[in-house]
Amino acid sequence: MGVDPAGLTERQQKWFASVQASLERDTGKSMDEWIAIARTCPETRPRARSAWLKEHHGLGANRGAVVLSAAFPDTGWDQPQALRAALWADPQSAAILEAVEAAASALPEVVTGQRKQFTAFSRKVQFAAARPVKGGKLMLGLAVEPGADPRLEPPRNEAWSERLKARLLLENPDQADAAIAALLRAAWARS
Repeated sequence: MGVDPAGLTERQQKWFASVQASLERDTGKSMDEWIAIARTCPETRPRARSAWLKEHHGLGANRGAVVLSAAFPDTGWDQPQALRAALWADPQSAAILEAVEAAASALPEVVTGQRKQFTAFSRKVQFAAARPVKGGKLMLGLAVEPGADPRLEPPRNEAWSERLKARLLLENPDQADAAIAALLRAAWARS
């Protein structure tokens, strides 16, 4: 399938497996056949490839994403270290991430997953995410209501889970303090 299970929750792993298992049953084509079809796509951008699969072969977004991640592994979740290195290239943002990650990882059953645009923290479902912000900062998204802390604000056009109802800009690693750890714990408890 091309997806590294290390960065996925058990629920996410089951979802990927069920999508792959139902692919042949529902379409009459094996995963290998779909990979071969995907590699004939004239498009080069992931969204355009997904649209092409749907338009020309009737493959929906979820199945298309699984097929494309297997057909073009260099652009997918199967290289989390490369995604992380590219995303967190700014040393100041990376230092803040390390502080947030230490606080999140102190909680039980936390799975850290790397995406193209953010780093996700999940238990059964995503409870927090972090993305770098220009100037060596970090935006932290949390699965808590914005009223949980006066520093929180509602998210605006974030790529992470819609479950993350609040966000907070962190400007240095010292801001990942006990208050942030408490917000992470509250978000974790909801996941």
